Amino acid sequence: MASDNIVNAAEGAILVASVLPQEETVSGANTGYAPVNGLRMYYEIHGEGQPLILVHGTLGSTDTFAGIMPELSQNRKVILVDLQGHGRTTDIDRPLGFSSFADDIAAFMQFLEIQKADLMGYAMGGMVALRTAIQHPEMVDRLVVVSSTFSRDGWYPEIIKGMSSMGASTAEQLRQTPMYENYIHGAPRPEDWTVLCSKLGVLGNQDYNWSAEV
Repeated sequence: MASDNIVNAAEGAILVASVLPQEETVSGANTGYAPVNGLRMYYEIHGEGQPLILVHGTLGSTDTFAGIMPELSQNRKVILVDLQGHGRTTDIDRPLGFSSFADDIAAFMQFLEIQKADLMGYAMGGMVALRTAIQHPEMVDRLVVVSSTFSRDGWYPEIIKGMSSMGASTAEQLRQTPMYENYIHGAPRPEDWTVLCSKLGVLGNQDYNWSAEV
């Protein structure tokens, strides 16, 4: 039961002048790496129109939204990013934090010269989206927050227990899950898996309540 709680928390609860390399096209998307606050942040752009930025959840990546991408990109420019240590964005020597993730999103938008965009985040990504709106309100038009909370006590106790249990030992258990398979599929340094889970454990143990800012 404890391992089930850990996996459930990891799946959806915890809750990121240089020249870009030459862009490539993957599944009809323009892809690249943006120099953002010490990161080489991976991103994809699908479609044309008003920009909509999607932010994945814990242990997710741009691939999280593959199933809904065809619909969303019919009349929107949909932009996806991999947060620090996730997907194709290599980790750096910096703790994971919702505020720093939000600053990364804002710097990424500035890099692409996007003054304002709609922002949608799922789980941890929803908290990042919310922090972006709080810290950089002039850059966010519409905000969509999916399966997230603005206070730690908003999670069910089982989820909080799972988040608090994340760490090096949990990383070994999670090697048997689709989340790990997705991680090693695109990670520049698959050996960082344990480091990522340990950092997520530190993040998951932090208390927060953004009621006043909301």
